Amino acid sequence: MTGAERHLDGDTDHGPADDGLADGLDRLWTPHRMTYISGEDRPEGGYEKPAGCPFCLAPGLPPERSLVVARGAHVFAVLNLYPYNPGHLLVCPYRHVADYTELDQAETVELAAFTQTAMRVVRQVSSAHGFNLGMNQGGVAGAGIAAHLHQHVVPRWGGDINFMPVIGRTKVLPQLLSDTRELLARAWPS
Repeated sequence: MTGAERHLDGDTDHGPADDGLADGLDRLWTPHRMTYISGEDRPEGGYEKPAGCPFCLAPGLPPERSLVVARGAHVFAVLNLYPYNPGHLLVCPYRHVADYTELDQAETVELAAFTQTAMRVVRQVSSAHGFNLGMNQGGVAGAGIAAHLHQHVVPRWGGDINFMPVIGRTKVLPQLLSDTRELLARAWPS
């Protein structure tokens, strides 16, 4: 349905102003994201403790459930469950630390090496034109899970910000996360 939503009784909901004009936006419903937005899937004690931290739990899950792409001695690479773009990886230390300054030298070196490898692998698998790399340190800086450090590796392509997110306010991900994980895991050097 284009524009305003029609209720079962035929009335049209034009939004809070109810000025009679539709907003002109199509709706692509992604109800699975509501769990993330509402925090329903947050553990009772939050992410502060390793027992409730998805980055602490992921390495112990089967690959098809964890989305872990590669494992090192001190860090691992995992697909972001709510990616900005296809192939959006997170490089995480196994150790539950919040701040970059808390990493020891071996963790810091391996995190950097995994970030480089992630870029090479994503380029090989999907011909990414560029990357956004970054860490959000603390909730006020945008970290959704501030208690466990994670480096974002977000692939970018020319034109990846096209009419869908800009005008259509919709993000299109052309591949299932499990399929993306399989491609990246197979291409990751042993």
